[in-house]
Amino acid sequence: MSDGSDDLTSLRLKVEGFVQAVGYRHFAIAEATRLALDGWVRNRSDGTVEILVSGPTKAVEEFVGAAMRGPGGSRVTNVEMHNAEPPEEKGFRRRPSV
Repeated sequence: MSDGSDDLTSLRLKVEGFVQAVGYRHFAIAEATRLALDGWVRNRSDGTVEILVSGPTKAVEEFVGAAMRGPGGSRVTNVEMHNAEPPEEKGFRRRPSV
């Protein structure tokens, strides 16, 4: 009965560097939507971007690779990754900054 659909990964990312005011959140939403992932993205007051991403492991890995590059104009210096619980809502959206 298992067709690999239970191969899901959920990660919380903390993206550091020059990642605010460069379209990073829009970039993350576009990538997550393209990969049919669930989760959210928001700016944090310390200058980082926080992301919760959930979906098939291969798609999450591809998203993380994109997150490490970021959009043109950004400069990602570090991405911390931690396992997380999947989001309660389907889809990928922008959350208010904290």
